[in-house]
Amino acid sequence: MASSKEWQQLRHWWSQLAARLGVQEKASAFFDNALGPGKVFDRADREGGDLDYILFVLLRHWIPAVLPPAGRERLTKNDLDYWLESEHILKTAVARLKELKPVIDLLTMPNPLTDTSRSSSPVVEVALARMLEDIAEVVGSYGGPDYTSLIKPFDPVPLRQIQPFKHNKKHSAELWVIFLLREHFRSLGIGKDRLWGLIADILTAAEISPNAGQPASPREVKSWWTKNWPRTYTMLKEKGEANTPHTAYQSDYQWFQSWLAWQTTHSHPLA
Repeated sequence: MASSKEWQQLRHWWSQLAARLGVQEKASAFFDNALGPGKVFDRADREGGDLDYILFVLLRHWIPAVLPPAGRERLTKNDLDYWLESEHILKTAVARLKELKPVIDLLTMPNPLTDTSRSSSPVVEVALARMLEDIAEVVGSYGGPDYTSLIKPFDPVPLRQIQPFKHNKKHSAELWVIFLLREHFRSLGIGKDRLWGLIADILTAAEISPNAGQPASPREVKSWWTKNWPRTYTMLKEKGEANTPHTAYQSDYQWFQSWLAWQTTHSHPLA
């Protein structure tokens, strides 16, 4: 069981990250609830749960979905897609930057009369063009025929979430949280009765509920899951991995491990 000091360190580290991503209030409320009278985090710890992974799942849920500016939503299939339009604009800007390379080189070329050994490397358009191309690719992924079925495919560096499916369920983002928590606790061999009770208490601490903010019982959470989660999504095999089938949970957990290792090996990962 984690000591009081370890709980404080866990809360401080994740609260810093939550503040960086603009969801500090949600994280603070969760810790108050999870470490409060019910001590759901103590229970998850005793069951062998990876507390960092649980927070990793919840943090990504708290980050708001990326939506177009007000008034730029697609109302019908024939409306101009804001995201695809943005992708086109950015790619056009990349092409224009490359056309202007001679002018940019001229403007950034050091004065031949100055001491070139002390001057910094000239700014070139290549880095900016690559950055714009990457932005265009991400922006374009939000658009297209399935825009209305987009859930929350976001990529705040270095945080990433893999969701190899799209559907129009009302609570799809919440169900994704339940899916990952359920698979995580199932992998630990926790029985169904304890599993749903633990998930329900974590969701309550995170203020996630099907009852308009009211805490949900384990039976209600299980019913919410059963009625809304298509059976075909149980395994969620990764695309292109036919020879080495991994479930979406396994893929997500492996990404989490790589991400956490990256964070902890940097001296100031949250700066």
